[in-house]
Amino acid sequence: MTVIRLREAGPAVPVRLDADEARRLATAGVVDVRPGAAAGLWMVRAGRRVGAARIGGIELHIEPKVPIARLLFLAGYARDPTGWRDESVPLAEHAGLVPALAAALWRQTDRALRQGLLQGYRTVDDTSPTLRGRLRETAQLGRRAGLPLPLEIRHDEYTVDIPENRILATAIDRMLRVPGIDAASRRMLRHLAARLAGITRLSPGEPAPQWRRTRLNERLVTALRLAELVLADASIEAGRGVVLANGFLLDMWRVYENFLSVALRAAIESRHGGTVVFQARHHLDDRRRLELRPDIVWRRGRAEVSAVVDAKYKADTAREDAYQMLAYCVAYGLSRGHLVYAFGEHPPARHVVRNAGVEIVCHTLDLAAEPAQLLARIRVLADEVTRAGPAWTVALR
Repeated sequence: MTVIRLREAGPAVPVRLDADEARRLATAGVVDVRPGAAAGLWMVRAGRRVGAARIGGIELHIEPKVPIARLLFLAGYARDPTGWRDESVPLAEHAGLVPALAAALWRQTDRALRQGLLQGYRTVDDTSPTLRGRLRETAQLGRRAGLPLPLEIRHDEYTVDIPENRILATAIDRMLRVPGIDAASRRMLRHLAARLAGITRLSPGEPAPQWRRTRLNERLVTALRLAELVLADASIEAGRGVVLANGFLLDMWRVYENFLSVALRAAIESRHGGTVVFQARHHLDDRRRLELRPDIVWRRGRAEVSAVVDAKYKADTAREDAYQMLAYCVAYGLSRGHLVYAFGEHPPARHVVRNAGVEIVCHTLDLAAEPAQLLARIRVLADEVTRAGPAWTVALR
């Protein structure tokens, strides 16, 4: 097994691979693979995906630029901005993303299940010789053609096979397939999988079932959020139709975009009112052929567009970002646009566009800052943008 360790957007690493291995790795689309200086030597470089995956006989490990705890905060906050920041997910002694996530998952799940498996009612459609619950009249007439028995019924069953347990069980099973987990975590995950042996696992590609936070499942909430994070990224659609089932990879630009969009929406709506909509469709031209899809649109009233927000994770395409923001401003009739970059890779700047009456403002957001500081900065950003009046735009990528 060839193990390749990389850093997000870091320098290329020389790796000895045969032609088939290099082709398979390149086809997966997770990293950039180029021929090296000597035969059999390939230069492998990570992009903006982080985590771990097994591709053929290669184990790939990509560490993020931000601290692990901060990354999990960003991903968790985007899923639940009201509760994640108040919860503690210890990540001590684990330097890598995957070992840290695996340890956090089993520790939180083990803690949640100390009182036993949560039980609840589940609605079941069944065929039975006796009437339990309610008769499904349409199914009875359609399937039985007037026969009195058996009966097509629907009843509530008190069981452990409920959405919360299904999410935990499936996440644990999938985490066990991810490379790079330490022996202690693997042992504990197997133990928990055995405890959840009677729970129905989700099929590959099946969305996680909906659940609602209640007094009864409160002890499971932190574990459930971690499990949902695993399920969202444990089976990755890579390049050219390749699906990596044995891996956990996060697209950092998407993590950043989701976090900033959710956090900025919360700050704007709570402090300035109006409605924030994600990925709103608009067009640059009258014939509606040139589509625009900014990440955030803020409507101060029912129809008036007072802000457009799009996320910028890296500064590699700063010139193209400015052109895109100019298009947003023109299409919405706005006189100011704001680009928000991560890590401070793009210095704060203001660009006044000639003959257009449009100013493009570039901001930076330090993702390594403490959560409280990060959210405070976003509140300041919301205030700065809204103070500009009805003509402004924000972009993030």
